[in-house]
Amino acid sequence: MAADKRPSFIEHSYFLITLSNFTLIPYDLDHILSNPFSNLPTTACRIIDMQKGDVLFRQNQTTSGLYRVVSGCVTLQRTGQVGDTLTLHRAVSGGLFAEASVFSATYHCDAICTEAGSVTKIAKADVVATMQSNPAFSEGFTRLLAVQVQQYHAHIELLAIPSAKERILAAVQAGYFDATVTELATRINLSHEACYRALRGLCDDGRMIRVGRGKYTLS
Repeated sequence: MAADKRPSFIEHSYFLITLSNFTLIPYDLDHILSNPFSNLPTTACRIIDMQKGDVLFRQNQTTSGLYRVVSGCVTLQRTGQVGDTLTLHRAVSGGLFAEASVFSATYHCDAICTEAGSVTKIAKADVVATMQSNPAFSEGFTRLLAVQVQQYHAHIELLAIPSAKERILAAVQAGYFDATVTELATRINLSHEACYRALRGLCDDGRMIRVGRGKYTLS
C-alpha cells in the first residue's frame, strides 16, 4: 500500500439502498443526521491508497478503526467453516464500513479492495473517546448504526428467499447487481451455476433481458 495521507475533513456519506418488502429506500445521511465525524479530531482520520487485491483487514484481526470509501470499491467477505465465501457488503465511494468494529475486539470479515482507489481510516480509539465526551457525536453515531442494522436485516430477508430466480430478482431491484454475475452470486449466497441458470430462466420468463455478456437488466 502507498503511504498514508491525512484528510482535512470527512464528507457526509450516502448509504446504499436497502430493502423493505423488496422496494428501494435510499438513506441520505444529510437528512437523517448531521455528520458526526466532524466532531472528531483531525488526527483521527488518515487516507490509505489501495490497489485491487489489497486487504484492509482480515476476519478475526484486532480492530483498529472503521472506514469510508473515498474512491474505488471494497468488498466485505466472510469465509464459512467449509471454505465457502459470502459477500456481506460492497462499499463504494461515500460508503462507510466496519462501523461495528468500534464495539468489537476483532473484525468479523475480510475487507478486500476490488477496485483501486482510496479509503479514509477513522481511528477506533478516537471514536470511543469522543462518544464518551460528546453526546451529539454519540447520538449521531448511534443513529448511523441503526441504519446499518436495517440494511443487514434487509439483506438477511433477501437471503431467506428460497427461489433462486426470486432472490435474484429482488437483488437486482435492490441494486445488488452492479458488478459481475460471479460477484452477485457470492453476495446472495448462490453458486455461480445456479445464478446463471436463474438469470437465463428470468430471461425466458420475460422478466429480465440479457443486454450483453454478463449484463442483464429488468424488462
